[in-house]
Amino acid sequence: MTAKIRTRTLGCKVNQYETELVRQGLQTIGYEDASDGESADLCIVNTCTVTETGDAKSRQVVRRLHRENPDARIVVMGCYATRAPEEVSALPGVVEVLTDKRELGDLMGRFGVIDVPTGLSGFAGRKRAYVKVQDGCLLRCSYCIIPMVRPKLHSRPSQEIVDEVTRLIDAGHREVILTGIHLGHYGVDWNRNKPREEWVRLAHLVKDLCQIPGQFRIRMSSIEATEVTRELIGVMAEFPDKVVPHLHLCLQSGSDSVLRRMRRRWGTKMFLDRCRLLRESLDRPAITTDIIAGFPGETEEEFEQTLQTCRQAGFSKIHAFPFSARRGTPAAEREDQLDKGLISERVDRLGEVEAELRDEYYQSLVGSDLELLVEEVTPDGRLQGTTCRYALGSIDRPTQVADGDTLREHDLVTARVVGIQADRLQLALRRSEVFG
Repeated sequence: MTAKIRTRTLGCKVNQYETELVRQGLQTIGYEDASDGESADLCIVNTCTVTETGDAKSRQVVRRLHRENPDARIVVMGCYATRAPEEVSALPGVVEVLTDKRELGDLMGRFGVIDVPTGLSGFAGRKRAYVKVQDGCLLRCSYCIIPMVRPKLHSRPSQEIVDEVTRLIDAGHREVILTGIHLGHYGVDWNRNKPREEWVRLAHLVKDLCQIPGQFRIRMSSIEATEVTRELIGVMAEFPDKVVPHLHLCLQSGSDSVLRRMRRRWGTKMFLDRCRLLRESLDRPAITTDIIAGFPGETEEEFEQTLQTCRQAGFSKIHAFPFSARRGTPAAEREDQLDKGLISERVDRLGEVEAELRDEYYQSLVGSDLELLVEEVTPDGRLQGTTCRYALGSIDRPTQVADGDTLREHDLVTARVVGIQADRLQLALRRSEVFG
């Protein structure tokens, strides 16, 4: 009888990549995904510990899997497993706790995998494939627990990543998203004690990937503004057909005094200068960000500074998070914690500013041509997906192009922005491209 596996992932893109890597490794020795209602022989849970809610959800997932698969062996990995292995090992059904993601190959080997994969050959269930290029973070932001559970920098060899992306393209993926625990530190672990002219950085990797033939596009996940170098921007400008004009720059706060309490490495002037450089170098780039609302001690004046910085940056999307005290971090020990109701109100106000900035940015795109990755074809023939500028897009009709080929999921198509509906761009195929 074929052994069955069930996987569950909490948290970030890196976790999702690592789960898929283990899943594909186990498939090489005969494991198959358990279908709905079918009991699994092995369950893999990849956990998150960014917040205490992440810990709680991780425990809930393990307990639910044990109830639904009472005879299954459960292996738990991820940041929560690294931070609290004894807590995790005490959960029902757990037979192994992996505390170091660098040992994923050893884990697969213990289950009998001989040819441990060095990368993915596809990404099940995803139109846009994640590619982990780096692990580890050296920073010590006062609100973040991750550097304590993933402290070791490790960059993957460029050729290994090029080979993986080539396989993903061959498997039909038309967008790859480069991700890491600290993406902008790609190559840093190799550069110690070397002269600057010999350094390897993210820009070098992106340029290598741009040499891969075929129709596909590259997107970078979260990156620090300080790591958006002139070299990286230069590669984006040199290969506009391969690198999307979108960057997610982590701001966290638009107040310099709050940034100092957060132990961030830069101030708002540097951040805004980098945004201006992007706009000078690229055609209407989309700049998105993360903001933490209600950091301890945040005054109304400091929050207003954040709103003003957001407007000056001209973000097209803001991921607003309410501050959540994480035990084990300096921010959680501060005595000037804010009321949850006030924090919630500030998240709402950030949402209002986001809508204002998003509409302004979307209006600037009307009349221009954007590349859409088709992620869904609705029953009535509409095409929906993500544009190169990280805006959702929809084409009402037609689903055929000039050569008669029907557009399908995974296809990349160029279409003109003709309008805006809520948080989505309305697109139309240009008349010269329409079949019939």
